[in-house]
Amino acid sequence: QVQLVESGGGSVQPGESLRLSCTVSGFTLNYYTIGWFRQASYNAREGVASIRGNDDKTFYADSVKGRFTISRNGDKNTVYLQMNNLKPEDTAVYFCARRLHGSTDDMRVEQYMYWGEGTQVTVSS
Repeated sequence: QVQLVESGGGSVQPGESLRLSCTVSGFTLNYYTIGWFRQASYNAREGVASIRGNDDKTFYADSVKGRFTISRNGDKNTVYLQMNNLKPEDTAVYFCARRLHGSTDDMRVEQYMYWGEGTQVTVSS
């Protein structure tokens, strides 16, 4: 049974940090790419970052480069998104999702077939 569960969201002020976790079960991360997406209210879901399980190749959207870091733990069942220097425009529901290995910069939603339920991140003063 494939399952992805996000956690770690919350409400912070601009400039603060959060770390999101995506815990997976029912498959081995080594064979798949995991992506983090976000969806702000009334906006389309957009790709944020991804990591490829067979070689740890990563991708970041231009809007988060230098601020966000995607990684995975040694047990290979959890993927993290460290978010530093958060900005109000980062406010969204954040989702993790799975796709077969491919180009990490291809973050079209339709390429990811399994999704978590999402975790809310709110950045405001």
